[in-house]
Amino acid sequence: MSRPVQSVSALAPIGINAALEAASDPSITPRPKIFDEFSLADRVAIVSGGNGGLGLEMAIALCEAGARATYCIDLPAEPSAEWVASRDFVQKLGNSSRLEYISADVRDQKGLWERVENVADKEGRMDVCIAAAGILKPHTHCLEYPAEQFKEVLDVNTSGVLFTAQAAGRQMVKFGNGGSIIMIASMSGSITNRDHAWISYNSSKSAVLQMARSMACELGSERIRVNSISPGHIYTNMTAAYLDKFPHLFDKLSGMNPLGRLGRPDEMRGVVTWLASDASTFCTGSDIIITGGHHSW
Repeated sequence: MSRPVQSVSALAPIGINAALEAASDPSITPRPKIFDEFSLADRVAIVSGGNGGLGLEMAIALCEAGARATYCIDLPAEPSAEWVASRDFVQKLGNSSRLEYISADVRDQKGLWERVENVADKEGRMDVCIAAAGILKPHTHCLEYPAEQFKEVLDVNTSGVLFTAQAAGRQMVKFGNGGSIIMIASMSGSITNRDHAWISYNSSKSAVLQMARSMACELGSERIRVNSISPGHIYTNMTAAYLDKFPHLFDKLSGMNPLGRLGRPDEMRGVVTWLASDASTFCTGSDIIITGGHHSW
């Protein structure tokens, strides 16, 4: 008795099945499909924290993978010069992809829902969400940490991630095409950064890990996958503002992983494209740790 077929790739036949089909039919000309699996052609995405740093890097990657439109959501009323240059770069790719900018506060749940709904209605779909907006505060001893500062970090890093995921997920359900929600956590959610008094940041990122798992379990029946990415020490504009004040830390942090260096923002491009695409359709509720091996010592 044959087992029922539960799922079939939209690109089927692929892999072994494609090889078997070609073996039985000499008229078939085999062609590679692996890059088709990573394609985001005609898909629509939102990226919070997309005005620069990891968010913008990931937004460009989605455009290069063929996304019809990637909407970068960030707090400034006008985008940065870095974002404008990235938009112009995307326009010159020649694949009809667009990089768009929306000024919004991820802490404003209803406002964010409304803006993302407007995007989805305009584009007629919503496929990918990357919740990358985050903030980091200076070293503050855990026994002296002020309530207002703790709340500020969690409002952006935790509540803001939830509201972003909600905004996109509601539209994914409405249009019924499934989707991929990717939350940018941190290795700081799984380990404590040695010699760093970052209790608010660490707590906020740990919450994101459980948030992704919880949403994955609730939304699986809607064909919406939810995963998180936990980067290690990446030299971004946000971390540079901290590290440049303490030059000795650059070398110290670089030596805390087997590769002996900090990560580059562009080293997140591959994993985020994989998670956004059909190449990862059986991956949900997972945390992808990318630390240069920092967590392996």
